[in-house]
Parts: sequence; structure tokens; C-alpha cells
Amino acid sequence: MFLGFLSMVWAGQGRFEAACMAILLSAVMDGLDGKVARLTNTASEFGVQYDSLSDLVAFGLAPAMLLWQWQLQSFNRVGIAAAFIYAACGALRLARFNVSTAAAGKRFFIGLPIPAGGCTIVTFVFFAALFPEVLQPVTPYVALLLALGVGTLMVSRVRYFSFKEYDFLRAHPVRTMLAFLLVLATVISFPRVMGFMLCAVYIAGGLVYTFVILPRRDRQLLRALSPQSD
Repeated sequence: MFLGFLSMVWAGQGRFEAACMAILLSAVMDGLDGKVARLTNTASEFGVQYDSLSDLVAFGLAPAMLLWQWQLQSFNRVGIAAAFIYAACGALRLARFNVSTAAAGKRFFIGLPIPAGGCTIVTFVFFAALFPEVLQPVTPYVALLLALGVGTLMVSRVRYFSFKEYDFLRAHPVRTMLAFLLVLATVISFPRVMGFMLCAVYIAGGLVYTFVILPRRDRQLLRALSPQSD
């Protein structure tokens, strides 16, 4: 929560890359807090709710403020609306997650997780710094579309892999380790490009799984269950 607040302060001062780094560090801590709570036997319902409030600040309000200060000011009221829509969708995403955790499986998230949404915004800020001069005028429009698109995905029914079940990792440990090392080396070599590309691949993967793979699997299942005609 503090890092999210610090990001908003830095965004207001025009220190956009520092604001982005604060959000990325929030994402690292968000991945560790649950594990620490379980290891120290301090997990509780209060902690679950407080974690959601912290996520809203770090990955909902802070990226929205960052987008507004960075690019969306040029759109005036439309920019305010787009930034608020992103933040509001993040709040709806967290509320839905809290009330549907028991009903949903662990393998997939329903809707884009808000940390992934925040990281997508942040990595785009780094990626946009590499745009050539000819593409600089379109950056505000891309930021506007990104705010609306990521916000919509957070409240959608698109399924995203949660990485909470490790069947594939256990079945293919060598391949997984090699792939991880390759991705890590690429990110270290080209952090501004690969950070955003990884977020884009994750978003696209959920869309492909939901709208291409699942319908095809359902049709195959229906054909398998339907009575065979003579």
C-alpha cells in the first residue's frame, strides 16, 4: 500500500519511471505476502481483506494516477473518465474475486488479475520510451485504449492461468527450467521491450484460451457424448 501511495506521489511530481518501479516492487511483494503469512501461521480473513485494499491502491489507483499524469491529461474529461474506469474496474475485479474464490478453481482466474493489469500499464510506460519520434503523437491514444482495454479485461469472464497448480512444472522440470532461464535472460537483456511483451502475451493467451481453445474443446466433448447414428 505504501509503495502504491509513493507511486502516486512520484507520478504527481513527473517522476514516471520511479512511479513505475514502485508499482513493480509492489507486485513482487504481493506475490510474497500470502506465502509469508502461511509460513508464519498468521493468515486470517482480516489479512485477506486488507490485502485486497492494498492491491486496489497499488494496482488500481496508482496506475490510474500514473496514466493520467503521464498521458491522459491531454484528453481532459475523457482522460479522467478513462483513468477512473480503469480504477473502478480494478475495484470490481477485487470485489468479485473475494466473493467467488470458493466457487472458482485454482488453476484459472476469471478476469485479468489486477496485479497483471497494473504491470501491463507500467511496462507500457517503459516500452513507450523506445518509440521513435514519428510514433510519439500516438502514445496518448494507445495509453487511452490500454486503460479502457485492461479495465474491461479485469471485469470480463476471460480465463487467465493462475500458476497456482504446478502439474506441468512437475511433469516437465527440465523444459520448465530451460524456458525460465531463457525468458529471464531475455528480460534482463531487453527489459523495456520484454516486460511489456510478456504482459501482452499473458493477456493474449487468456483471450485465445477463452475464445478459441475452450469452444473447440466443448464442441469435441459434445460430439463425444452425443449418440452415434447408424
